[in-house]
Amino acid sequence: MPTIGVWELVILFLIVLLVFGAKRLPEVGSSLGKGIREFKKSIREVKDNLDEGDDQTTLASRQLDAREDEGEPKKLSE
Repeated sequence: MPTIGVWELVILFLIVLLVFGAKRLPEVGSSLGKGIREFKKSIREVKDNLDEGDDQTTLASRQLDAREDEGEPKKLSE
């Protein structure tokens, strides 16, 4: 995977500075930071929901197994 060196970062910064201007650069950085935070938050929420769903599935499976154990013995096929 290629890495970004110092000169590439300097050139990228100059291009961004020319496109947005010095006055809007802090606004762009702030907006970018907020967007990244929101993205991470949504990813974390999805992961938590999936983990919660797995926990509920495991719990339901255990409850079903417990009901089968308490019920009548399973009959063998004749």
